[in-house]
Amino acid sequence: MLSADIRRRFIDFFRERGHQGVPSSSLVPESDPTLLFTNAGMVQFKRVFQGQDVRPYKRAVTCQKCVRAGGKHNDLEQVGHTDRHHTFFEMLGNFSFGDYFKKDAITFAWEFVTSPKYLGIEPKRIRVSVHHSDDEARKLWREIAGLADDRIYGLGDKDNFWQMADTGPCGPCSELHVDLRENGRGRDDVVALDDFVEQTEAGLFLEIWNLVFMQYDRQADGTLNPLPAPSVDTGEGLDRTTSVIQGVRSAYHTDLFLPLLRRAEEVIGKRYGGANVDGMRVVEAAELTPSDVSFRVLADHARAVAFLLADGVYPSNEGRGYVLRRILRRAVRHAYLLGRRSPTLVELVDEVATIMGEPYPELGRRREHLRDVTRAEEERFLETIEGGLVRMAELTSVSGEEAFRLYDTFGFPIDLTQIIADERKMPVDVAGFEKLLDQQRARSRAARKAGAGAQSNSSGPAVRRKRGEGWQKNKLRLRQRWVGYDETAVDTDILAWRRTDDKVGLLLRDNPFYAESGGQVSDVGRVFADSFSVAIDEVRKEDGKTAVFGPVVEGEFEPVEVRAEVNEPRRRDTERNHTATHLIHAALRKVLGTHVHQAGSVVSPEHLRFDFTHHQPVGAALLGEIEREVNAHVWEGREVLTEEMKKDDALKLGAMSLFGEKYGDIVRVVTVPDVSIELCGGTHVRTTGQIGLLKFVGESGVGSGVRRVEALTGPGAFAWFADQNRLLNEAAAKLGSTPEHLARKVEALSEEQRKLQKRVEELIKGGGAAAANVAVENGTSIAVSNTPTGDRNEIGAMVDAFRSKTPSGVTVIFATGDRPGIHVGVTDDLVARGVTAGDVVNRIAALTGGKGGGRPHFASAGAGDASRLGAAEAQAGDIVREVLRARPAGASTS
Repeated sequence: MLSADIRRRFIDFFRERGHQGVPSSSLVPESDPTLLFTNAGMVQFKRVFQGQDVRPYKRAVTCQKCVRAGGKHNDLEQVGHTDRHHTFFEMLGNFSFGDYFKKDAITFAWEFVTSPKYLGIEPKRIRVSVHHSDDEARKLWREIAGLADDRIYGLGDKDNFWQMADTGPCGPCSELHVDLRENGRGRDDVVALDDFVEQTEAGLFLEIWNLVFMQYDRQADGTLNPLPAPSVDTGEGLDRTTSVIQGVRSAYHTDLFLPLLRRAEEVIGKRYGGANVDGMRVVEAAELTPSDVSFRVLADHARAVAFLLADGVYPSNEGRGYVLRRILRRAVRHAYLLGRRSPTLVELVDEVATIMGEPYPELGRRREHLRDVTRAEEERFLETIEGGLVRMAELTSVSGEEAFRLYDTFGFPIDLTQIIADERKMPVDVAGFEKLLDQQRARSRAARKAGAGAQSNSSGPAVRRKRGEGWQKNKLRLRQRWVGYDETAVDTDILAWRRTDDKVGLLLRDNPFYAESGGQVSDVGRVFADSFSVAIDEVRKEDGKTAVFGPVVEGEFEPVEVRAEVNEPRRRDTERNHTATHLIHAALRKVLGTHVHQAGSVVSPEHLRFDFTHHQPVGAALLGEIEREVNAHVWEGREVLTEEMKKDDALKLGAMSLFGEKYGDIVRVVTVPDVSIELCGGTHVRTTGQIGLLKFVGESGVGSGVRRVEALTGPGAFAWFADQNRLLNEAAAKLGSTPEHLARKVEALSEEQRKLQKRVEELIKGGGAAAANVAVENGTSIAVSNTPTGDRNEIGAMVDAFRSKTPSGVTVIFATGDRPGIHVGVTDDLVARGVTAGDVVNRIAALTGGKGGGRPHFASAGAGDASRLGAAEAQAGDIVREVLRARPAGASTS
């Protein structure tokens, strides 16, 4: 029975028993900051079990993709060395939300595992564990399965009590174990509790299914209160179950992994297990060689990499992306140990998409993305891995400084350094490494903070002042209010003021001016009263308030009631560009994939810039598709909604947040219905139609895995098109055409140019345009010709052609076109006699009043009077003869 059959039979079994089939959720848990990755089938139902979500069904069945690498559940270091530790695996599960409980859960499990219609495992091979206090479950196993009491083992909280967190739903669980002794046939002997635990740890009893009975609500003080609606959460490992059904001790020897191991053999050119009997020899864990471990790591990690990339995780140095990068680099290192010096994992990732694309179609849809990112990461690490391995070979221990150098210079994650060091029995100063890494992060944060301050729209450097420094208080008991979302002009009081250089600074009670944040630049405008006016050209945060600054351009400032006005056209242009970045973000994720995340932006009235995670340039065709997607939403005139809510609630709605940005408990959510939902404190248009038009004007790379697009909207986009139209009309006019016929005109001119170029090449190959006089003087050829071209490179090619075809001779070429001149070429034998091109060309050029120079074998001269070139051409042959007679054969320059 194949793994696909087991997967299908499990789903069908529970559907027939009233369970709703639910697709696997993403490996990235939705709105759950407590988990790096989905690591069990119940994760997508967590809120249902907690009573915070209600589904239209009471029973569910899933085959959930899971990853355990990083965080609390981390099997990474064991992968490859054991038969059953994996980074990626599939968990079959059936769930009851306050519907059935222990009796039905045990009945379903026993029937599916033992019935010949489903798995057909012999009942005598099944052993069961329960919580030592769960007499009800023990009794049910005896009644339903007919198991003798000595085949039911009561274990403690560590093994048979499950809880979601320190508080909340929890309960005892019951595990099904298959006896693998006697080569998988099992025995009927009585096994004592201690022996069962020991043999389970040794792998002789294999747990394949865990039935969790959630019946309590654990309180902060440890009290267990009964749940009003007890539930069931089960998990059956597909890889483990498949190994039992296919009669092998290791999941690596099931059809889930064998195709990947075979593909690895093809790519690497070596055998897994050191033999190739009947396709592949089965290798027991105790017999594993280092090469076998490397093959297993590659097969396992290819699955994890493929599925993580398909679910939008992108390699990086933070969070989930860092775990993915660790997995990738661990695989590269094992391929390297097998002798590979070029990308290897990419081929196995492609194989994963082939063999698992039917149950998980996202692998097929994103196949090219999986290949491209994997290959790029492999190539990047291969550039440095050798230097890192060489450095580690030189060490006897790994200090914190060395571990950090391996990380910073060679790209070695600390766990990879630890693995290699452990193989060589070397200690690693992890604490020292972490200290240096924290220092580097602190420096990066400080640099970002300083950079953000430097990007103020101030005309001078940002200045950090002490709390309240220099401010003259005016309205002591009033607080500042931000009114800029709704108002761009307001009558208000001045809370405080100060003079700074040639400007005045103001704290306004009702402030409509936006201070630069989240990529959006600050507003400008004016603050004025009857007696004065201040031109606001700088807005910044000071001590939690927004301060505005500018020179007094009229009258004399005094702290009275004022009118504050934001430059509204400028604000509206900024809003167009800001809302457009949200539409761009959504379109990028739709067209390129959900791995795209915002990596920074600049929103100004003139243009927008949007940085995002992506591994390769976005070609013109894709960029055009993204542009069309954005403009479609612009022209739909969708309403742009804003709402404040708790951050957790916003994230549950699927709101996107900017990586690295700090948010409070209450956040502002900007939504374009059915298109985009993001956490954002900036200002926006009221409908997408106000954007008018978006035009991309640039796409480039700004770092490893980060691309940038630049765009214009509204008036800026219109001005761009107007300018392009002007240029098009000017070009058409110069070519005697119209814009609509310009392409055909250019094509015709290009064809004419190609013909002329071909003719010039033919003339060059022939040695000249028109050979007027060719004579031979004592074995030396004298060629005098003229050509309409004045291009010295083309004439040089004519001279080279003459010199290559002529054993001994002088060529004189008169250029008669726009650049009149005289050019002379001399063969090497004559140069050896002292006949130089410079001497000849100057003698001839003197007849026109010109002069020149050059190398001995090729020289040029300008025509002083172009009208005299004809007379000079007529005398050129005689002048060459005179020079030759002055340097007869046998003469030398020595």
